Amino acid sequence: MPDSPVWRLALPLPLPRLFDYLPPAGEAAGAGDVGSRVRVPFGSRELVGVIADVGAAGDDAPQLKHALARLDPQPVFHGELLESLRWLARYTHAPLGEVLATALPATLRRGEALPDTHAWAWQLTEAGQTARERLRAGKPRRLADRLQDGACDEDTLDDELGDWRSAARALAKRELAERIAIPVTSKAPVPRPGPTLNGEQQAAVDAVLASRDGFAALLLDGVTGSGKTEVYLHAIADCLARGRQALVLVPEIGLTPQTLARFRARLGVPVHALHSGLGDAERARTWAAFARGEARVVVGTRSAVFLPMPDAGLIVIDEEHDGSFKQLDGIRYHARDFALVRGKTLGIPVLMGSATPSLETLRNAQTGRYTHLRLRERAGDAQPPSVRVCDVRKRPLEAGLSQELLDTIGRALDADGQVLVFKNRRGYAPVLLCHDCGWSAQCQRCDSPMTVHAGGRRLQCHHCGARRPVPNACPDCGGLALQAQGAGTERIEEALAARFPDVPVLRIDRGTTQHRDALEQHLARFGTQRGILVGTQMLAKGHDLPQLTLVAVVGIDEGLFSADFRAPEKLAQLLIQVAGRAGRAERRGEVLLQTHHPGHPLLATLLTGGYSAFAEEELAQREAAGFPPFAHLAMIRAEAKQTEACEAFLRAARAILHDTGAALDLHGPLPAPMPRRAGYQRAQLLLSAADRRTLHSALDAAMPAIHALPDARKVRWSLDVDPVDLY
Repeated sequence: MPDSPVWRLALPLPLPRLFDYLPPAGEAAGAGDVGSRVRVPFGSRELVGVIADVGAAGDDAPQLKHALARLDPQPVFHGELLESLRWLARYTHAPLGEVLATALPATLRRGEALPDTHAWAWQLTEAGQTARERLRAGKPRRLADRLQDGACDEDTLDDELGDWRSAARALAKRELAERIAIPVTSKAPVPRPGPTLNGEQQAAVDAVLASRDGFAALLLDGVTGSGKTEVYLHAIADCLARGRQALVLVPEIGLTPQTLARFRARLGVPVHALHSGLGDAERARTWAAFARGEARVVVGTRSAVFLPMPDAGLIVIDEEHDGSFKQLDGIRYHARDFALVRGKTLGIPVLMGSATPSLETLRNAQTGRYTHLRLRERAGDAQPPSVRVCDVRKRPLEAGLSQELLDTIGRALDADGQVLVFKNRRGYAPVLLCHDCGWSAQCQRCDSPMTVHAGGRRLQCHHCGARRPVPNACPDCGGLALQAQGAGTERIEEALAARFPDVPVLRIDRGTTQHRDALEQHLARFGTQRGILVGTQMLAKGHDLPQLTLVAVVGIDEGLFSADFRAPEKLAQLLIQVAGRAGRAERRGEVLLQTHHPGHPLLATLLTGGYSAFAEEELAQREAAGFPPFAHLAMIRAEAKQTEACEAFLRAARAILHDTGAALDLHGPLPAPMPRRAGYQRAQLLLSAADRRTLHSALDAAMPAIHALPDARKVRWSLDVDPVDLY
C-alpha cells in the first residue's frame, strides 16, 4: 500500500461514500486538488468524479487504481460553493458525488474542458460588403447597414436592432456575414431611468440597500402589478455599481425572455440566461463566465442556483412560492432554500418576491426570521380587478363554458380588450368514455385515464407519455358512442374560435410552447390587438399583458377537494396569480370565476379578504393538524414491478427508523396516490417530526442501514426531504 496521499473522489453514483484513487503516474496528490474533476476507471467504464478530500489510505485497503487524468488546472468547486454543496448533500442525505454532478453543466459532467467565454460579434464578409447595397429592404438589409463600418457585438445588436438573429442567420447562409469571437470587455454599468417609485417601493428598496453588507432574508410581499420587478432592478443596479454580481431565479423558462428584455433595457450591462431550453454548450459558457466574474447578472431557472459567484452581491428569487423551484427527481433540492443557505454563507442579501408567498415563507416572516416588506397597491394608475363568481349549477355548458362567461367575453372584445381563458388542463378532453357501456380509455401502464388530444384523434397519458390512436369503436361493447368528456385547452380553443371567428384565439400550453422561445414568439405575434388567450398555469406566472381586461377562470372545482394538504394553498396561489394578469395598465380589469361550488369557504375567503386572509386561516389549520410549517416531513418513495417488493423495503426501512428511538411519526408503507405509473407499482413511507433536528438526526442514523438493506437492491427508491407534494 503506498504511503503517499491519495485522492478521495465523489463519483456520480447512488452510493453514500467516497472512492480512493492514486493520482496519475508522475503526479502527486495535494490539498489544492480538492474540487477538481478527475477521470477514473470504474469497473468496465470510465467516470468523471470530483476530488472531495486528500488523505492516506488505510493499511487494509485493496490495491488502488490510478486515476486516468486530472481534468482541471484549477478546481471547478472551491470555497463557498463547495461547502454549500457539502451542506446540501448532508441536508438531502444524498451521495456527495451525485450532488456535485447535479451542480455541473452537462458538458463538464462529461469531462469536457471549461469553455472559453469570449464574446461574440458579427461582421460582413468581403462578399457582404460588396452585396450590401443590392439587398432588398428588410431585416437583413438593416443588419448589413449596421455592420458596414465594422464588427458589432451581439449585446449591442440586441439593444439596437432587437430581433436581428434571424437576419444574421440568413446573411450567414449566403456567406455575406460571419460570427467571430472577440475578447470580453467589462463595461461599466449605465442603468437607464425607470418609472418613479411610489412610497412603498422606495421603502422596500431602502430596506434592501440597508442590508447589502451582510446576509438578510427579505420577503417582498406585493400584490400582482405592484411593481416588484422595479424593486429588483433598483437593488441589482446598486449591486452592479458596487462591482458585485447578481443572480435572479425565476420559476419557468417562459418568464426568462420577458425578464431578460426588461433587465437588459434597464441595467446597462449584458444579462445572461441559464435554463434547460439552452444548449449544453451555451449553458456551460454562462456557468464559466459567472465563475470567472465576467458575467455580472444571470437570470435563470432552478439549476442556476448552483452558479459560482466569486463577486456575489445579491440573490433575487421571483415568485418564490412556485413549486417549480423544487426538483422532483434525482437530488430533490429546493432552489429557494438552497439560495438562502448560499446567501448566508456568502454574506449577501436574498430578496424573495411573490404576490402569494408560500406559507413556510410567511411563517418565517411572522417569526422575524425574514424581513417582511409589503407592496399593497398596484404601481402607477393600475387598479385592482373586480372579481365575481359565476354559478354554473344546472346551467348548460359549451366546451365547459357557460353562456354568462361567453357573453362577458363578447363584451370585453367589443371594447377592444384582450381576454384570457384559464384552464389548467391541456389536451382536448380529460377522458374518452363509451356512452353505451361506460368504458373509459385508461393508460395500460398507469392508474390514470388517458387524455384526448389532437381534436379527439389521439390518446396520450400525461404521466408516462404513452400514446395511441382513438379506437373506432368501444373495445368492450363494440359500440360507436365514444365521447370525449370534459374540456381541455384544445377543446376550449376550438369552441371559442367557432364562437368568435373575427378575433384571433391563441392557445398557450405545453403543446404549443415546446420550441425555444416559443412563448415569447406567440405573445409577440398576439401583440396588443383584441383577441383571446387560452392557457394553462404557464400564463399565470408573472407575465405582463397590459391590454388584458378580462380573465375567465374555468375548471377550478377539481382543486377545491383534494387529499393533499397543500392543495388549498396551491389553488389559492394559482387563482390570485392568474387573476392578477387582468387590468395591469390604465384599463380596469375583470375576473370571472366559473364554478359549481360558489359557496366554498376557500373562494369566500379569497373574495372577502384576499390571499393574506386565506393564509392566516390556513396557517391556523396547519398548526392544529401538525403540518408544515409547524412540522417537518420527509418521504421515502419506492417503486418496483411488484407491490410486494416496495412494501418489503419500506417495512424494513420503517423498522430501522423506529429503532433510532427518535420522536418520529411514521405513516406507511402506503400506496402512492397514483399506485401504478409507467408500469411500476409505487408506495411510500412518510416521516414527520416536530422539529428539523429530530428528523435529520434520525435520518443520519438510519440512512446507512437503509442503503445496506438487501431489499433496497430490489426496488428503485428515493428520499425526499421537505416534499412539496405527496405524489
